[in-house]
Amino acid sequence: MKYIKLLLLFFTLFNTSILFANFEKNVLILNSYHRGFLYSDNIIKGIEKSFYKRGEVDINVLYMDYKRVKSKKYLKKLVELYSLQLKNRQYDLIIALDKFAYNFAIKNYSKLFTNEQIVYTGIEEFNKSKLEKYNLQNKVHVVLSRRDITDNIKFISRVMPKLKKLYIINDSLESEKTNFYVEKAFKQMKKRFEVEYIEHSTLRKLSNRFSFKKANEAIFFVKFYEDENKNLNKDSEIARFISSTRLPLFATDDLFIKKGIVGGKLVPIVKLGEASGNVALDILDNKINSTIRKSIEYDYTFDSLQLREYKINPYYYYSNYKIVNKPLDFFERHRTFLEILFLLFPLLVLLVIGLLHNIYYRRRTEKLLKERIDFDETLLNAIESPIFWQNKDGRVVDFNSKFSSMIGISEENLYFSSLKKLRGIKRVGKLLDALEKYSKKPEKNSQFRFETKDGKRRVYLIKQAKYKDEKSKNSGLVTILTDVTKEKEIEQEKERNQEFLIQQSKLAEIGEIFSAIAHQWKAPLVEITTIAQESFYSSDINNKENESYVKDIMTQVKYMNDTINDFQEFIKPSNRKTRFDIHEAIISLLKIVDHNIRFNYIKVDVSLKENTNVMVYGYRNEFMQSLLNIINNAKDELVNNDFKNRSINIEIFNDQGKLLVNIKDNAGGINEKDMKNIFNPYYSTKADGSGIGLYMTKVIIEDKMNGKIQVKNTKAGACFTIILEQNR
Repeated sequence: MKYIKLLLLFFTLFNTSILFANFEKNVLILNSYHRGFLYSDNIIKGIEKSFYKRGEVDINVLYMDYKRVKSKKYLKKLVELYSLQLKNRQYDLIIALDKFAYNFAIKNYSKLFTNEQIVYTGIEEFNKSKLEKYNLQNKVHVVLSRRDITDNIKFISRVMPKLKKLYIINDSLESEKTNFYVEKAFKQMKKRFEVEYIEHSTLRKLSNRFSFKKANEAIFFVKFYEDENKNLNKDSEIARFISSTRLPLFATDDLFIKKGIVGGKLVPIVKLGEASGNVALDILDNKINSTIRKSIEYDYTFDSLQLREYKINPYYYYSNYKIVNKPLDFFERHRTFLEILFLLFPLLVLLVIGLLHNIYYRRRTEKLLKERIDFDETLLNAIESPIFWQNKDGRVVDFNSKFSSMIGISEENLYFSSLKKLRGIKRVGKLLDALEKYSKKPEKNSQFRFETKDGKRRVYLIKQAKYKDEKSKNSGLVTILTDVTKEKEIEQEKERNQEFLIQQSKLAEIGEIFSAIAHQWKAPLVEITTIAQESFYSSDINNKENESYVKDIMTQVKYMNDTINDFQEFIKPSNRKTRFDIHEAIISLLKIVDHNIRFNYIKVDVSLKENTNVMVYGYRNEFMQSLLNIINNAKDELVNNDFKNRSINIEIFNDQGKLLVNIKDNAGGINEKDMKNIFNPYYSTKADGSGIGLYMTKVIIEDKMNGKIQVKNTKAGACFTIILEQNR
């Protein structure tokens, strides 16, 4: 009986040892890189996480240090070392982590292994032809995840619609054909933007380059483990670079998701390790009969802090995503308090109800306040007048879009900046000058002229008011700039109309006076004619000399009578616009001033180009008055400066459907300084001049006849050009 018990005990112990021997599995991980390399460490972490669920799996990791040592001699020594190291070890499964370990394992399979299955994992491409070369098609299982560059490019373009330039950082651009995937994305997009590829550089150079904010630019970080000097970049150094950049930075994996990356379609490295571990467990448990080719699927991941900093909102475009660095909600922030509260619930139920009501009311108030703020902001931006707020330190704390566009500064650069520090910008300097003058004498300097970005001249009315927030104790100044350009133009138009009416009224009065004078002059002229004729016919001496005297008297009397009639017609103001002949009007005017012109030895030539349409629509007498002002100015210059061979040439011709009249003289021209102000009211170069003549000429030609008057100097003198429309 004793021997039977010993025999049963022996069989029990023997079977248990066999059971445990069969249960415990040995797995070798060939890691392409070194310990501390974040990418491979995270994959191993995922593998260990999946193995932990099963238990009794012994893992041995061999670090091949490929990133730091790449020589063929090292590879040869590595084969010798592993051959010796694995000679007396038997593994149930081999996991090759990334391409270098995979290539090493299948190339040296016969030297290092016997019949073990291999699981290849990583985010590299898979080359099936090598398996066929070494006849390992049935030995290798693949669990990979590809960097989705195409989807990430489309994602960046979608969440940054104003993007102008994208920097793509990848130390393996050529081998991974990054540009191919970028172009593939562009083919599926309506909008393109500039792309700059960065393959050879250093983290220091990149940090210096991207340490400043640039509007509408971003970085797409694929990987950058090796710099231009072939030095290995540590993960901690890459993390410092990412956190130092001041541009939105997107990536292809989640290694640095909480280090400053906005997000994107990120390969979950730990999840890749878990998937690889699960496949390895299925192989160890004999659940897989054929080789596996598996590619894990993944969604978008975003960093809430980075989204908020760069004002990026992807939620409208994507429904499946993961958020990290999410702000804690109310219950997470007050977990301890709530636990105590529920413990004391029977005694504090009324207080809880009151608190919940208070929370609800506060949330509701916050929502209403936000809606009100949004409404106020929309309303503010809808106001056509530029508005801005300055605090007591002179910093711009708020403004509407009209103000930022007025001074030509982006909203990001304008917010909380001091206008005085931006005085170097032309439009800001102009605005500050106007505000400083207004602060000294508000009544006198309430309006100022301002040239906008598109070159238009505007007139703004300044209104300022002080504000003070009793709760926050903040104070400052609100400035409203009202565009009164149209009102000023209407006011000036009224003034010109008033001056025109006054001028017409004066002409009417002069016409009445001259009509009375003409009536008085015509009677003596008739008497002179009668006396001369009676003297001739009553004289006994009827010779040719007396007849000649009578004819001369009659001619002069007729000339005086015609001159009085012409001047009387000229001085009469026009009551309405009519169609009239420009050439006839000019000839009529020259007849009136003929004596004065000839008396000053001035030669006047009128040149009418053949087939010229001389009919225009306007005020005939006022046009003649305008022309008279120009001719009188030319005459005065010719006489005062004692020019010889004095001449005034008038040319009439058509050009591009318009009628042009050139009045040229040889009086030496106009001073450049005077030419800028020659049409301004009350500006005159003469000591006794009123400065009204050429101003009224401009009003009549441009405001009353919809024409244009210009002046320039020629080699001999000045040239005034009148341009008139010919369609009514």
